[in-house]
Amino acid sequence: MHKPQENGTGTRKYFQSGDVKLSYLDFGGDSQRVLLLLHGHMNDARTFSKFASRFTDWRVIGLDQRGHGWSEHAPATNYSRESYLNDIFALIKTVLDGAPVTIVGHSLGGVNAYQFAARYPELVNAVIVEDIGVEIMADLSFAEKLPHRSPSLHDLRKSLEAVGVRAVDYFSESVFEDEQGWGFRSDLKGMPISQRHIDGEWWSDWLASSCPILLIHGKKSFVLDENQAERMVTQRPNTKLASFAECGHDIHSTDPDGYYQAVRSFLDELK
Repeated sequence: MHKPQENGTGTRKYFQSGDVKLSYLDFGGDSQRVLLLLHGHMNDARTFSKFASRFTDWRVIGLDQRGHGWSEHAPATNYSRESYLNDIFALIKTVLDGAPVTIVGHSLGGVNAYQFAARYPELVNAVIVEDIGVEIMADLSFAEKLPHRSPSLHDLRKSLEAVGVRAVDYFSESVFEDEQGWGFRSDLKGMPISQRHIDGEWWSDWLASSCPILLIHGKKSFVLDENQAERMVTQRPNTKLASFAECGHDIHSTDPDGYYQAVRSFLDELK
């Protein structure tokens, strides 16, 4: 079977999805049950490293979604809804031989998770959606204002603050250094396009699936308000809500222990 990574780093692997080469981290795990982790905009699979290391009784896969991490940037900035969902489909078919998965998705990854479940119910056992709703209106145009490279990590962080980013630690997780300086692995030109494809109302997708869903919400979130979170749970059968009073948008980073316990309790109840 797949030996768990004791230090949570995972093994870097690649596969092809259409015209894009995508990367993922295989965190191992001695199980036929697969936990697929989907990060948010301008992040990558490593944001879930600590979380993944705690699920030794699952096989855990963290995808670097197109335009993020070690995956290629999409040709012609193709960050449509269908392109993201096709990537998940390709991973399941190519890497997992078509075995159904349980998906954990944050923000962008959360939308991809519940939309994928709506379109491919036979491939999804359950979904955990972290702090994203079905009525979405956000703006990532600041990404285009970020420098191609910064002379230091300090300057890169200052560039995030200068364009009004509040969650600097979250957005600075996916950075790298080369001979030109410090930069972001994310496709900065593609991020606003990706967000525009997500903006809108997705109630039909949210209500289309029947698998168990856990919605995790940070009450201090600037992305999902409490009223919408409660409506999502009351209007969709087989759905539970876990609220974190002191957290904002990135619960998995700000309260990793509480986040793990919420997901673990939900998954244990599915057995």
